[in-house]
Formats: sequence, C-alpha cells, structure tokens
Amino acid sequence: MDFDRILDVLMYSVPAVVTGFVAFYFFKTHTTNEEKRMKISLLKQKNKDVLPIKLQAYERMTLFLERIDPGKLLLRIAPTSDNKITYTQHLIDTIEQEYNYNIAQQIYISDECWNVIIAAKNATLHLIKSNSENEELLNSSQLREAILKSLVKTSSPSTAALAYIKTEVREML
Repeated sequence: MDFDRILDVLMYSVPAVVTGFVAFYFFKTHTTNEEKRMKISLLKQKNKDVLPIKLQAYERMTLFLERIDPGKLLLRIAPTSDNKITYTQHLIDTIEQEYNYNIAQQIYISDECWNVIIAAKNATLHLIKSNSENEELLNSSQLREAILKSLVKTSSPSTAALAYIKTEVREML
C-alpha cells in the first residue's frame, strides 16, 4: 500500500513540478527580455541627451582648429611691432589661450580625436617656432611671409585634424 500511495503522490507532484519549472522558465525569459528592453530604452534616451553635447564639443574643436590654422591665424593677428620674437610669442600665446579655453571639450570627444587635435596644435606651434628661429628673417613681416610660404609646400596641421573630426562625426551619426 505504501507503494500505491507513493505512486499517487508522484502522479500529482510530477506535473506540478514540471508546470512550476515551465512557469519559472517563462517568467525568467520574460524578465530578461524586459531588462534588455529597458536597457535599450535607457541607452537611446542617454544618446538622445548626450549627442547634442558631443556634437557641440566637436564643433568647438573644429572652430579651435580653424582659429589656430597658421594661414588664418596670421591674417587675424597682425604684428604690433617689427620684433619677430615678440610676434612669435604673441602667436604662441594666442594658440595656448585658444587651447586652454577649449580644454574641457576632451571629455566629450574620443581619445584618438583629442590626440590628433593636440598633434595639430603642437605641429602649428613647431611651424611657428622653427620659422622664428631662422636667422635670415629679420622682422615680423618676414616671419609671416615665411610661415605662409611654408604652408604652400605642405598643408596646415589643422587640415588633417579637421578631416579626422569630420570622419568621427560621420561615424557617430
């Protein structure tokens, strides 16, 4: 009789256990799907909120690169005296001020892009300094002329950085 009783208990218990496992499986699957859906929704909302800020950072860095482009910089900043050292320092100070003004933008752009921008800034500074060290150039007007002539031979450092920014923004959109 014990065997019959055990068999009855098993006949009622096994379907209940199977039903419980099936219910647990469906509940677990449903919960996982809801979590994924919620994460995707939050990610979309985050991107919707952050994208304008990122684009603004890229715009500011584009403006920075345009402002430190040697050709445009020399046209915008005229020498105040004939002293080429003073003019060189004024150009360098202007570039550093522009950089310091925009330094916080690195938070919103990729590390690779930031490194390209820093390289463009440093290459621009090097271009100005190396031309300034030329002893044949006697005054600031000759310095300006020499820098502009060197840009005819090669493109400005800002050009490559601007191309990189454009590529990165296209990938974001």
